Amino acid sequence: MTSQVSAIEVITHPQVTESNLTKSQLRRIYTMRQLRWSDNSAISVFVLPSQHNLHQRFAKEQLQIFPYQLNRIWHKLTYSGLGVAPTIVRSQEELIQAVIKTPGAIGYIDDESLRKIKKNKSIKVSEMEEGQQVSGKGVVNVVKIKD
Repeated sequence: MTSQVSAIEVITHPQVTESNLTKSQLRRIYTMRQLRWSDNSAISVFVLPSQHNLHQRFAKEQLQIFPYQLNRIWHKLTYSGLGVAPTIVRSQEELIQAVIKTPGAIGYIDDESLRKIKKNKSIKVSEMEEGQQVSGKGVVNVVKIKD
């Protein structure tokens, strides 16, 4: 018996114009070396806790780095005062909400969570910030990752 492993989807706030990122760009964003999108807007990075299975898979499969190495980079930035670590949220649902409410945000979820968003569009406009619009593309953008 094999357990089906869900795909990992990188999502961004609807106002983010990037629809494709290379693995190298994604790694620069998550190691906090790329702090701005191509339109010069600030990037807000959201992650799940390091012990979360999806976070561990994301680090290894998408960033091609071990989670402990990622933590080490973030701690070094924080403690040296040279940067800030990503914002840690407790669940995929919280991550989705954070990405929706934060212009320039990026995060990752599994494809099952993405299907739920698309299927029932459970995100209500009342949960969004004042003046924020749902783009024609949807509540979040799904970014394609190229090698």
